[in-house]
Amino acid sequence: QVQLVESGGGLVQAGGFLRLSCAASGRTFSSYMMGWFRQAPGKEREFLTAIRWRSGLTSYADSVKGRFTISRDNAKNTVYLQMNGLKPEDTAVYYCASAAGPGAEYDVWGQGTQVTVSS
Repeated sequence: QVQLVESGGGLVQAGGFLRLSCAASGRTFSSYMMGWFRQAPGKEREFLTAIRWRSGLTSYADSVKGRFTISRDNAKNTVYLQMNGLKPEDTAVYYCASAAGPGAEYDVWGQGTQVTVSS
């Protein structure tokens, strides 16, 4: 089993930036792809972006394309989410998750980190 721990959340003013980290440990070789999601109060969980460990291939939701960037450091088993131009509507709990294969469900989740953007 893979374990995931997010960090880097906090309070930031609109227009600011944050970088979230997601450190993977345990059976990391079983992880094929990592994704970032968020969930705001009263809203459904939203997919943001994903990256494949081996190829580095990425995908983005339209809502964050051009503002958020996902990257990974294979040596550190860590995935990052660089968030620029933050808006109050980006306020949410951000989660990273792992999927074991292409098209597989994300079946391992971190505990989440709170991001609050003030206007």
